[in-house]
Amino acid sequence: MKRDFIDLSSLAPGELSGLLGLAARLKSELKNGLEHPYLRGRTLAMIFQKPSLRTRITFETGMAQLGGHAIYLAPDDIGIGERESVKDVARNLSRWVDLIMIRTFAHATCLELAREATVPVINGLTDLLHPCQLAADLLTLMQHFGELRKLKIAFVGDGFNLAHSWIEAAALAGFELRVACPAGYEPGKNFVARLRRERLGILTDDPLEAVRGADVIYTDTWTSMGQETEAERRRQDFKHFQVNHALMRHAAREAIVMHCLPAHRGEEITDEMLDGPQSLVLEQAENRLHAQKAVMVWLLRPEILSNVAGSENPKKSVSR
Repeated sequence: MKRDFIDLSSLAPGELSGLLGLAARLKSELKNGLEHPYLRGRTLAMIFQKPSLRTRITFETGMAQLGGHAIYLAPDDIGIGERESVKDVARNLSRWVDLIMIRTFAHATCLELAREATVPVINGLTDLLHPCQLAADLLTLMQHFGELRKLKIAFVGDGFNLAHSWIEAAALAGFELRVACPAGYEPGKNFVARLRRERLGILTDDPLEAVRGADVIYTDTWTSMGQETEAERRRQDFKHFQVNHALMRHAAREAIVMHCLPAHRGEEITDEMLDGPQSLVLEQAENRLHAQKAVMVWLLRPEILSNVAGSENPKKSVSR
């Protein structure tokens, strides 16, 4: 039965640790000049309905480093769901390529693609979830702190796709999560219910409450793609949620700052925080490459994980 990488909730804890361990190993091998052509002769199709610097470059570069090939499909190339149905795109691509990544708006599009394709599908981002970013973020935190379970992480900003994926990650990795959003911008009801039901942390409209004593302060843009008409209202609604020096003073003394990028400097985060010594932003961006390489290897060559600690007893599939 094929695997997909659509969310984090469908992973077992051992699968997560296996993926992170493999990502760390691939990163080390690359820096030591060692080749790892695990996907030689394989092809990745990359469907983009939302543009991205990091997603395109890291998937395309990652596939090349693994010995494979990536094909970029811009929004006008196929018009998925408009010019051609999701089902037909999935079934045709499955005849030509070994792996599909999609970066889109509606999560339902990603789910339908995975359901109809006979090759693995990776969620490169939807309006509901961003699991690839979280894989890179968890790798970054693991390499900086070591133990994830002991961390206190504050997410300050919009309760959108990244907040949802952070809730999934907290349930899987066992760290404490504090989510601070303005009223009206909370995560989806199912995610809020899970945060509270599984006692993963707190949801608050007070950023100081979330940040107090936290080891990690994470933020994202206040206005995501597709929300541009709301930008001015959002600037007003989020003006007290900026990650700046005054807010960071309430965090733990050695706290670090994270942002998935792109950043609107001077809005959700100041230059001082984004570029300062507490920032791990560029490490996050770099780790998109290594984490996504691990995901692609896991999907197409799962036996590679057999030598990585914590990868025992994987589930049959991670698609929904």
